[in-house]
Amino acid sequence: MINKSLLKDWYSTIAFVISGIICIVLIFLLYNKYQDTRGFEETLKRTSTIFIGISGFLSAILMVFLAASAMRQKLYKTKIIHKISKTTQKMHNFRNIAEILFHSNIWLPGLKDYMEKDYADLTYFEVKEFYKGKSKLAIEFLQETHHFGETENLYLELKSLLMTNPKEKHIPDTLNYPIFYDNSIIEKWLEHKCGSGLWYVFGYKFGNYKESLNLEAVFERHREKILTLANTINPDMFEDSSFNEVFFSKLWEHLTKDVLPKLSQFQSYIDRKTPQLIYYLYIVFLLLTIFGVLLPITYLMLSFSVVTLIIGFSIVISTIFYVAVTFHIFLSKEVNR
Repeated sequence: MINKSLLKDWYSTIAFVISGIICIVLIFLLYNKYQDTRGFEETLKRTSTIFIGISGFLSAILMVFLAASAMRQKLYKTKIIHKISKTTQKMHNFRNIAEILFHSNIWLPGLKDYMEKDYADLTYFEVKEFYKGKSKLAIEFLQETHHFGETENLYLELKSLLMTNPKEKHIPDTLNYPIFYDNSIIEKWLEHKCGSGLWYVFGYKFGNYKESLNLEAVFERHREKILTLANTINPDMFEDSSFNEVFFSKLWEHLTKDVLPKLSQFQSYIDRKTPQLIYYLYIVFLLLTIFGVLLPITYLMLSFSVVTLIIGFSIVISTIFYVAVTFHIFLSKEVNR
């Protein structure tokens, strides 16, 4: 793939150099013809009207195509924004559930004080990336002998879902629910599969954690709110759910397998750059309009030097040559994009 891409780049560069040479040669030949042949300027004047017509026709087609492409891009982004807004709202609901659990009394006595005192500046992402050696606190945390039934990682994992920036160390008093989540935090959530640890514990190991995760300690009104939020996320999956480990297993699985991947996917669509083909055709449109239409018209109206007409003809002809030999490359890049 790399070799093919490199070959196409070289092909485009060579075509551009040849087009430049053709332009220079045409200017030289036409100027010599003008110097040596009587009446050649009149021939150029007569030809210029045909040239203006052809260039104007091609420019008009390109202008309509570019306008239509811009409208398609706008409609496409509108659809994606609608989809990402729905998925973002689901993420808001997940984070709301995570916030309730994070501040609840499900944890063993002393865990919160221990984590917020000794490891207040430690994040789940730093623990997961301990091998990079960027956080001494993460290495210390992993080497420490804890006494809270291995729920310290779950505490950090829930805390990571409350963040909106991977560089954050502390959760704000009022949780932030942005219109769109920043790519950096989405990538971190996805990279470290935030929610998968909770899914694993509630789905497969809850028997080992019954003594260290007390779901009964969650207030009744908070249980109802969590169930309501889950039902809003996916009515088909959580409509008749009960507040237990099975429910939480399904909940965090849904976050890991469905919501976070979709959030990342839709976000990448939003950030997708304008296709190279559009820039390519816009430059062609600009060259045709300036040197094929405006310059000859200006020459005819203001009686400029014939050299301006010669330059305009040469640039347009070399541009058409470049398009003829490279258009398939830009087209194939767009098809395979």
